[in-house]
Amino acid sequence: MQKRIFISLLTLSAAAFGADANSLLRVDHYVKVKSTVPAIVGEATQIYVREVSHPGTVLRSASLAGKVVLFVHGAGTPAEVAFDVPYQDYSWMAYLANAGYDVFAMDMTGYGRSTRPAPMNDPCNLSEPQQMALIPGTLAAPCKATYPRNMTTLASDWNDIEAVVDHLRALRHVEKVSLVGWSLGGPRAGGYATRNPGKVDKLILLSPGYNRNGGINPPASVPTTPETVFNTQSRADLDANWDRQVSCPGQVDMAARESVWAEMLASDPVGATWGTGVRRAPLVAQGGWGQEQAAKTTAPALLIGAQLDVQVTPERVRQLYTDIGSKEKIFLDLACSSHNSLWEKNHLLLFQASLEFLSKGTVQGKKDGMLKVGY
Repeated sequence: MQKRIFISLLTLSAAAFGADANSLLRVDHYVKVKSTVPAIVGEATQIYVREVSHPGTVLRSASLAGKVVLFVHGAGTPAEVAFDVPYQDYSWMAYLANAGYDVFAMDMTGYGRSTRPAPMNDPCNLSEPQQMALIPGTLAAPCKATYPRNMTTLASDWNDIEAVVDHLRALRHVEKVSLVGWSLGGPRAGGYATRNPGKVDKLILLSPGYNRNGGINPPASVPTTPETVFNTQSRADLDANWDRQVSCPGQVDMAARESVWAEMLASDPVGATWGTGVRRAPLVAQGGWGQEQAAKTTAPALLIGAQLDVQVTPERVRQLYTDIGSKEKIFLDLACSSHNSLWEKNHLLLFQASLEFLSKGTVQGKKDGMLKVGY
């Protein structure tokens, strides 16, 4: 596993030029944002951003235009866990960094190492079944929620993305950043791209949680949710949800799954102490990236559907392919893969397609159309 360096890029000196050409730097950034998250609206918060790059990419490049990539995570797994798995060649970020890209991944408010609203530290804000699962490790009995509303919204997520994109544009002196989103990262990255076409170069969406009926705008008010305002995932939850989507021989390397889970707990030191250990994630009020908004998207788009995905079926991704307004758009059907395709045996097919698209705007030499890989 490559060493992670927790410093600001501003402190890197010329000594970095002498670094091994095959080594990667991992740099942690914290981006300040005036929050629009309902639970902490108006507060100054921090968004955690991980950077993975070769020293030479940043320090020797005359221009990084077209080379800056930002990964946006889904509804549960923080970005540095999802996209920088420290096992063999499973880090999507490292794959692109090795190809000369300056690669970043951000945790939304409420996830991973970013600011978490205080109600997320209170197990009473979980559903009663989730509370019961933590007994006797945390609670003596189920208790009433202290904050009975959605924790975050798609609009507040877009505000977080805006802060990070502007930070990267200033840091790397580029006009545009390419976005890669997974699952709920689809509406997050895609919705941001629709609203900010001048700041987005290319758009790659893996199993995007697209809803044609998502409407034009996010909800005007935050819905009251009496059952839960955030969720948890235990190891048993992870295994059960994943296993129901596995049917190809050798589809999953269990050592890779172990690595993902270890990183999941490391990203949430509070959740790791609840029961046998859980990963926490806020409940997001969605809406605002439906058919009409998708039609306004102009960035070249690569949309990937996984053959065995039951969380975001390939048909939903095909709907987005039909609806999205991008003149250059590709739908890629990835064989023998689940919703967690980036952690499975065909992950390199996914990574390779993303690299070709970022570098050439094509997949298998084509700029548009419906393609298959891995069959």
